[in-house]
Amino acid sequence: MNKALLHIEGLAALILSIYFYAQTDASWLMFALLLLAPDLSALGYIINNKIGAYTYNAFHTYTPPLLIILISTSLKTDTLLLSLGLIWATHIAMDRMIGYGLKDPSDPKITHLQKL
Repeated sequence: MNKALLHIEGLAALILSIYFYAQTDASWLMFALLLLAPDLSALGYIINNKIGAYTYNAFHTYTPPLLIILISTSLKTDTLLLSLGLIWATHIAMDRMIGYGLKDPSDPKITHLQKL
């Protein structure tokens, strides 16, 4: 039950992120090109599992993109920062909807969603 709710929550966040991105009139090409960019954080696994989990998790939690969205809307800056934050949030939401979660440092195949 809890796992299903988290998948639904990911779907809702995905829909909202895409909806708000569409309101920015930003480039959909940029959206497509950057949507998977947060997965580059998995390159930390080249060093070891602990570093890999740290870098992956740092780029797969909602806090950084939400801060970027908050700062860009508070400062009323151009849409680039807002667009980047929304693309990043969309990526995380997509991962959560599919079932990818934050990585355990002991094994990259273990995520917080699998522990539910």
